[in-house]
Amino acid sequence: MTDVPTTVIREVAIPMPDGVSLAATLYLPPDTDTSPVPVVLEYLPYRKDDSVGRNLELNGYLTTRGIAGARVDIRGTGNSDGELPAGEYTEQEQLDAEAVIAWLADQPWCTGSVGMWGISWGGFNSIQIAMRQPPPPALKAIIACEASDDMFHDDVHYIDGLLHLDEYSVMIDQLNMLPPAPEYPLDEEVLARRFDSEPWLMTWLGQQQDGPYWQRASLRPDYSRLKVPAFLITGWWDGYRDSVFRMAQNAHAPVRALIGAWNHTWPHHAVPGPAVEWRSHAVRWWEHWLKGIDTGLLDEPMADVYVQTWRPPDPDLTELPGHWRSETALPPERTSSHVLYCGAGRTLSAEPGPDESVQLRYVPSAGIEAGHWWGELTVDQRGADAYSLTFDSAPLAEDLEILGFCQVDIHGGADASPLNWFARVCDVAPDGTSTLVAGGGRSDRPDPMRDPAAPVPGASGAAAEPQPDWLPLPLHACSWVFPRGHRIRLAISNAMWPMIWPTPHPATSRVRLGPTGTRLALPVVPAESRPAPVFGDFEAGQELDGVCGWGDVLPVRWTLVRDDKGIASIAWRGTAGNVFTWGKVIDEEYLRYEVDDDRPAEASARGEARTEVHLPDRLLIFSSFLDLDGDADSLRYRFRRELRRDGVLIRERSWERRFRRDGH
Repeated sequence: MTDVPTTVIREVAIPMPDGVSLAATLYLPPDTDTSPVPVVLEYLPYRKDDSVGRNLELNGYLTTRGIAGARVDIRGTGNSDGELPAGEYTEQEQLDAEAVIAWLADQPWCTGSVGMWGISWGGFNSIQIAMRQPPPPALKAIIACEASDDMFHDDVHYIDGLLHLDEYSVMIDQLNMLPPAPEYPLDEEVLARRFDSEPWLMTWLGQQQDGPYWQRASLRPDYSRLKVPAFLITGWWDGYRDSVFRMAQNAHAPVRALIGAWNHTWPHHAVPGPAVEWRSHAVRWWEHWLKGIDTGLLDEPMADVYVQTWRPPDPDLTELPGHWRSETALPPERTSSHVLYCGAGRTLSAEPGPDESVQLRYVPSAGIEAGHWWGELTVDQRGADAYSLTFDSAPLAEDLEILGFCQVDIHGGADASPLNWFARVCDVAPDGTSTLVAGGGRSDRPDPMRDPAAPVPGASGAAAEPQPDWLPLPLHACSWVFPRGHRIRLAISNAMWPMIWPTPHPATSRVRLGPTGTRLALPVVPAESRPAPVFGDFEAGQELDGVCGWGDVLPVRWTLVRDDKGIASIAWRGTAGNVFTWGKVIDEEYLRYEVDDDRPAEASARGEARTEVHLPDRLLIFSSFLDLDGDADSLRYRFRRELRRDGVLIRERSWERRFRRDGH
């Protein structure tokens, strides 16, 4: 047991029904022996003892306000016993979560009320545990930050239902092999369970279409399964933001939403900013649902959103212009659809022009300027626009605000399939700079989750029969105010590399224009006087002596090279380290993509990860190497792990498999 100001830290083992124990760190107010409190659970595979400073900083805010925190390692990860799960969000993971919640509720220091919160994975499984039928009786509410209700279309494996390979695919299979800290035992039992565990990427490559594997942990097919109140938090530059709108519209339980300007991070550490002390809102949420205190929460607007105003394209911005506004619904009830038609001369207008069509050659290496997922600040979009069909509005006569989902109805086709389609909405300033506002993609194959059965509206507004060349393409949720004098640009293309794995065949696509042709629908929000949210004052977190960190292994700066033979490559490398009282851990990752515009089927990616564990008596180096390439019919996967102790190779494992391309 450790004491820091206002927080008591206890390490405990939580027993599961099958005899396995899960490692947990409890963060308790100092007087829980006489005054029991509710508890909030964060449940992750990301090795709690590797992030002790972060965990105290997050949970210490709760303990000073009479709420306990619990951080638990998922079975087979971190310091927990048991076999590593076969992947994310398994049935075993969720059964264990139910047992953890019951154990926490039964402790003498707990009132019996439990909340669950988390960011990314922790947000995903908070939603999923709340979906259990029935949910654990002690679970009274959740907070899900940067998470999704749709495992196939939104998660990092098949963004928009399209194959995506990024840093996470390298990181997670590296992380899964590491033994428990700080001892890092290398006995045969530990190595067999972790080092020899099958890489998860092989499972995901074997599930290239939506179906039972993905929908088992997705709320989107049936929103009635959410029975627990949910506070949903996201940023306009996070890839999971769409789910907040869908859940706000469709959930059967109370929902509150907070949408800021940030990327994939907690709001009080927002990058970009402005950051906000959102935990003051979280405490009010927990006090309402876990303590039964009437904080007036349900009488307030259900959504607080940061309205983004124009800025030049710049990935280095640390704070984005705009203002906060509270809304009673998402999207706001006053939202209307503003339809613009693609016309001759690459125009975008409320009045359709004559029937005609334009063609576009598929350039597999196009799209890097749009980023590495549909979330992050990006550079000037004119580089990607050069490989796209672009359609521009006239300069706007007045400011125009949009909030919600843009929709592009593409009418056209191509001379090869499968082929992906992408659309971007950009703000073009008078000097020509193009700032990304929203984007999205889809395959040319039918998508039951997203393709509506309803007819397509005709130019006159009357219903018309769906046409065989119609591809509805919803873009990811956005907020933006286009200034007077700027133009709205719609850009359409067939590649978004390296965000999305290229389709294998050279192709030329055709886009139809005119009254029944391709169009853009904008969710326009008229100006209205609305209240603004009030956040708490920033509070410095509690700290542990002898613990610090540096660096960042997430992709930030990429190096792009194009040669005169049409081959493009892009690479990134990141390093981070942490110092603990028992030693030091240094992580390095590398990722490189390559594609030949004439032979897109041979696109490839190589990833490397290295973890150095500096202990008083030895140096351990865990390394992994990922290679993915293919041909027109299949993808070839290769993965290798190595373990060195004091420079000597003591264990290695490798895997190789081919996967049939299933529409990718």
